[in-house]
Amino acid sequence: MAEGNGSTGPLVIIKRSSGAAEEGHHGGAWKVAYADFVTAMMAFFLLMWLLNATTEKQRAGLANYFNPTVARMPGAEGDGVEEGVRYSVTDPLPDSEKAGDFDQIAQEIQNQLTGTGAESMQLTNLLKHVVTRMTDEGLVIELTDLTDESLFIEDTAQARPVLRELARILPPILGNMRNDIAISGHVRAYPEVLKTSPVWALSDARAHAVRNLLEQAGLDAKRVQRVSGYADRKQRSGNPMDPVNNRIEVILLR
Repeated sequence: MAEGNGSTGPLVIIKRSSGAAEEGHHGGAWKVAYADFVTAMMAFFLLMWLLNATTEKQRAGLANYFNPTVARMPGAEGDGVEEGVRYSVTDPLPDSEKAGDFDQIAQEIQNQLTGTGAESMQLTNLLKHVVTRMTDEGLVIELTDLTDESLFIEDTAQARPVLRELARILPPILGNMRNDIAISGHVRAYPEVLKTSPVWALSDARAHAVRNLLEQAGLDAKRVQRVSGYADRKQRSGNPMDPVNNRIEVILLR
């Protein structure tokens, strides 16, 4: 018989522990992975929506926003819309003879001139005057009047500062190709009551003015194959007297 407290069996020790203190965390890595998955799906569906809801030109603009090709650089005094600023192309294009693909090179030029990736508001506003299109003849670069801003002093061939800046931008771009160039001038119609219409002389004079500006900015004069004035014969607007019909076409010939 056991003595003391009357226990007749072996001593049993029971250890109790707090579940909250001892249970380990199940881990939060899955939450991070799930968040990444949801983010990726949102980005995917946003991309699909953009591809469906935008035009080709808008998509090119979006692409250029993340990969700008025309930049603002410090320069000599008086070069640019802002004093002390000039513009240049940062990414030279391959020579057309080496690339052997006119359309591809022309598309790169279009992206540079019509993209929205410009690094300054001044340059963005400047490029609003530029419209490009591909034709059987080649790449047409239109320098056009805007409703509130013209390229020439009214009814003259004297270039405004905005046109001078555009003329500085083009040669570095066109200089990376050896294709010949044609320049044509177009003007709005004038009232028939005028004794002498200025359309022929004015369109021709403006085309030559742009030729001079391009050559002064570095364009090889030997590449210019023709300079033409088309008067008011090829209008862009249904209203022949609309100022938007005033434009210069610089054509990179095939």
